[in-house]
Amino acid sequence: MNAFDEAKVLVVGGAGFVGGNLLRALLTRGCKLILAVDNLLSAERANVPEDRRVQVIEGSIADDTVLAQLADEFDYVFHLATYHGNQSSIANPLEDHANNLITTLKLYERIKSFAKIKKVVYAASGCTLAPHTFGHAEATQEDGPVPFDLDSPYQISKVVGEFYSVYYFNRHRLPTVRARFQNVYGPGEILGAGRWRGTPATVWRNVTPTFVYRALKRLPLQVENDGKASRDFIYVEDIVRGLLLCATEGQAGDVYNLASGVETSILDLAALVNELAGNPTPIERLPKRAWDHSGRRFGSTDKAKRILGFEAATTLTDGLRRTIAWTKANEVLIDRCIRQHAAQMDRFAHSQV
Repeated sequence: MNAFDEAKVLVVGGAGFVGGNLLRALLTRGCKLILAVDNLLSAERANVPEDRRVQVIEGSIADDTVLAQLADEFDYVFHLATYHGNQSSIANPLEDHANNLITTLKLYERIKSFAKIKKVVYAASGCTLAPHTFGHAEATQEDGPVPFDLDSPYQISKVVGEFYSVYYFNRHRLPTVRARFQNVYGPGEILGAGRWRGTPATVWRNVTPTFVYRALKRLPLQVENDGKASRDFIYVEDIVRGLLLCATEGQAGDVYNLASGVETSILDLAALVNELAGNPTPIERLPKRAWDHSGRRFGSTDKAKRILGFEAATTLTDGLRRTIAWTKANEVLIDRCIRQHAAQMDRFAHSQV
């Protein structure tokens, strides 16, 4: 019997990219009940699998009427809800605060006295601790110093969410574990998912799905600052496996990088996507984003390997092949989601002229 057999699980942000993949993994492990809570701000209901064991509440976990529906019956809680992501938070810091931080605080207040919970896994962000450098990068450790000069309200709210996770463990013994994500990619990430959030980043919100989609459309991949920046790309199946290990093997109050440990430049990512997708269109080079000072970064894998037994198993090439295949198969859905924001993107473009 595995740890999730007959378990009851709450997934906040269950209709999101990672959330939908997590729901499917939990179902294969024999969960008795999965309650998915999502306000569909940056998600699509299509990500939620049709299964009698999955119940859905459409609303924000910060809504008191939603919180009132939570009973002390859950074995595990996964808190994945977020205001996606840096550029949207810069456009609307108040919305980021409401959807990235108030959600965490109100959830923890509601469940702090629940007796049945074995573990609460909080999705943290690897970008918050990464040094600002375009020079040599060292793997970011879990327990490194937290900088004060963060680049966006998103980064601020995510790291404060970590502070609250530690506080509620220390003060109320809520068994929180922080899973610090690197750059997740893979099937299920729908460009344009959810409602308009203030900038074209609502649609072109992450580099990998944007590159894959544009390559399949034979469009130029747009690379800022000559693609000098680097990231740690980790496939969504690996992230899900890491989340499950955080729930079963993670130490309450602690934090673990879910990382591949491999540094890949944005220019190299663009070249690889074009090669795998057969896109002959040359790369388009754009200026550096003025707000973004996070140049080269990747995560250390040592602690997660030692304590959780977690290692990323999917190479970037294999993961991109699977992502390209999924994008081709779901092109109609993705096109529809992108088109729903067309008018807002046009207005945004005209406002910048």
